[in-house]
Parts: sequence; C-alpha cells; structure tokens
Amino acid sequence: MSSHVPGKVVFVGAGPGSADLITLRGARWLAQAEVVLYDALTDPTLRELAPHALWVHVGKRGFCDSTAQTQINALLVKHAREHAVVVRLKGGDPSVFGRLEEELEALAQAGIQSEVVPGVTAAIAAAAAIQRPLTRRGKGRSVSLTTAMTQAGELHATRTADTEVFYMAGKQLAALARRLQQAGWAPDTPVSVLSRAGWPDQLHSDHTVATLPQASLLHAGRPSVVTVGAGAAALRGVNKPSGAEVPLPARSPLKP
Repeated sequence: MSSHVPGKVVFVGAGPGSADLITLRGARWLAQAEVVLYDALTDPTLRELAPHALWVHVGKRGFCDSTAQTQINALLVKHAREHAVVVRLKGGDPSVFGRLEEELEALAQAGIQSEVVPGVTAAIAAAAAIQRPLTRRGKGRSVSLTTAMTQAGELHATRTADTEVFYMAGKQLAALARRLQQAGWAPDTPVSVLSRAGWPDQLHSDHTVATLPQASLLHAGRPSVVTVGAGAAALRGVNKPSGAEVPLPARSPLKP
C-alpha cells in the first residue's frame, strides 16, 4: 500500500477585480501552490504569483452550465492526492456565494486537510469604490447579503436589514425593482448599482427603487452589485468617485 500523505487544499479569496485586492496571506499561499484551480472572474495577473504551478480553469457563472460542481470536487481531491499544496482560487470571498460548503465537505470525506483564506467580497468593494459605508450610525445598523436569483431561476428580494446588497442581479434589474416594492421598500428608497466592482472599468449609477429599471442598459452584461437602503444613500459633501478616473499603474499591481 502507498504511504503517500495527501496534500492540503487552501481556499483563497482573490477579492473582486484587480489582482492587488488579494490578501498577503492569499498571495503567499499562491506562491507555494503546485496546482491552482481558479474561477472565471479572477484576475489573470495573479498567475505571476504562481508561475510554475499548473493552472486549471473551473469557472462558474451563476447557475449556468459551466464546470459542474461534482467535477470541481473530484479535481480538488485528485490533485490533493498528487501534490503538496493545491490552491482553490475563488473570486471575492470564498464564504460568500462561493459554493465553499460543497468543496469543504468533499475534501473532508476524502480525508484531505483544508484551510480558508478570506477575501474582499464584492459588496465591500462596491461600498469602497463609491465611498458609501454599508453601515451608518443611527440609521444603518444592519446589512444583508443576498443572491437575487435562486437555483430554480426565481427572483427574490427581501427587506430584512437597513441595507440590502443583492449579488448577481444585473440581468434582472427591472424585475428586482418590482420585487423590492413588493417586499416593502418605498419607491423613493436610494439604490446604488455598481458593475465590475474592483476593476478599472467599474461603473456606478444612482437610482431609487422606482427608477432602478433605467440601470438595465447601462450595466447590461456586466456582473453587478445592487445596494438598497441606508448604505446606498449619498453622503453630504462627498463627491462621487469614478473608477474610470483613477490612474492605473503602468507596471503590474503585484510588483512594488
């Protein structure tokens, strides 16, 4: 019988958008990786941190027919049995709509060690990009992160917190507006839409629940984060930043 000891799988949150949003711990694990299984929305520049690793694309977008989850689970187990360090590179934070549960369970059942390195999730990146704190003293005491679409293709909208952030809602903004009103949000409630959060070409627009359908064409075909309620309101005296106006470095963001 083989005495080979299985390797370790490290789930690394790459953050949303540009490569330099990854954490230092995540970058260090990438540098040690022999195999990297990466998501569709991770920055290709991150390959500079693991140039000698085998990079395997296992991208998923929503519930469409990308790489099957069972196949990803099998690949994680296979590579962990053959290599010392396997990195599962996920966009944003692995624990937020990243299907982390299934992959952790598959590794546990196979007796393979794992570790999770957190990352910046899209809701936080969107709030930072437009300088709209998700919590506000006295009027924004709670935040809810929600996926707008269910696996069955149903659109859901809730009002369970002072600030609601909806992921993966870009294709359904008009329908989301109707659902928000049905959930009890007033038509004049502020709504912020930011697509491709964390990337140089991120795009932001302000609306109300009533005017949210107008954002459909502006953000068409782009991964979007929709913030509703206290965290979407503009701050007094603060100009709205534009990601397109931020000068980008000529060199790689991963090099000093």
